[in-house]
Amino acid sequence: MSEGVSEVPPTPITERLDPQIAALLAGMESTFVAPRTHQEIIERRRQGRLFQLELTDRVQREDHLVDGDPPVRVRVHRPSGFDAPLPAVVSMHPGGYILGSYEDDDFRHDRLCPKLGYIGVSVDYRLAPETPYPGPLEDCYRALLWVFRNAATLGVDPGRIGIFGASAGGGLAAALALLARDRGEVPVAFQQLVYPMLDDRRVTPTSSWDALVWNPQNNELGWSCYLGELFGSDDVPEYAAPSRAGDLAGLPPAFLCVGTLDIFCDEDVEYARALNHAGVPVELHVYPSVPHGFDMMMDLVEVSRRSVRDQEEWLAARLA
Repeated sequence: MSEGVSEVPPTPITERLDPQIAALLAGMESTFVAPRTHQEIIERRRQGRLFQLELTDRVQREDHLVDGDPPVRVRVHRPSGFDAPLPAVVSMHPGGYILGSYEDDDFRHDRLCPKLGYIGVSVDYRLAPETPYPGPLEDCYRALLWVFRNAATLGVDPGRIGIFGASAGGGLAAALALLARDRGEVPVAFQQLVYPMLDDRRVTPTSSWDALVWNPQNNELGWSCYLGELFGSDDVPEYAAPSRAGDLAGLPPAFLCVGTLDIFCDEDVEYARALNHAGVPVELHVYPSVPHGFDMMMDLVEVSRRSVRDQEEWLAARLA
């Protein structure tokens, strides 16, 4: 990391931003304000999706209900023109554990399924605070197990099922990798974690920075909703906050990326280091002068294009 880390950033976050991103955020300030209270969570959910992106006809989408109490809704994204069996990517959407839906992964799978030749399965896990840990994680596990057990029907290669998640979805993906390893029912081929939300303790230097898009106040709200009565205690399980995991050996190959102005920067870099020390193949990308969610700007910003390309190239190699 070329920019260094301190308890207080040497210069204000806004002055360290990539100029292209600063200009875009200045025109979209209200769009990227995360909720700070339970009432704001409710209001944001009423607003629906932040971005409505046009989808193509290159991908067929079909919703299913995975049996359980309650059932878990998943969306299967199947690229046209490919012969089964195909690898699969089970995805968990972002939203701080409190926002979002499986529809938020539509555009990603619409773009990548036909390009890379895989079946995407997005999970509509339950949200906190209505459903705290372990409910959302168990939803994701049931979806993963459903894909594995129904691989033949879905046209999936059961030996090539990976998981993906961004932000809180990245935290769930990391936890899901741990849970799948320990339960021993599903062999996870890889885990792709994009600026994952991993550490409820929030004690790293960058976790206290007054960052853009997702700041310490938002982060405290997200974790408090997700952990419920466990929040602030020493009893938080590693499956709830993967940074607490003591043994990372035997996990699938991992990809992590994060920006230097993201409050998750330190915890993500540390998790990649811990994976490496545990013998897990890991690829880490740290992008300068960018905040949380920067890759969502895709074609608008050079560093976002670079991150999207890095993610795609790593995923393509895992799927080959």
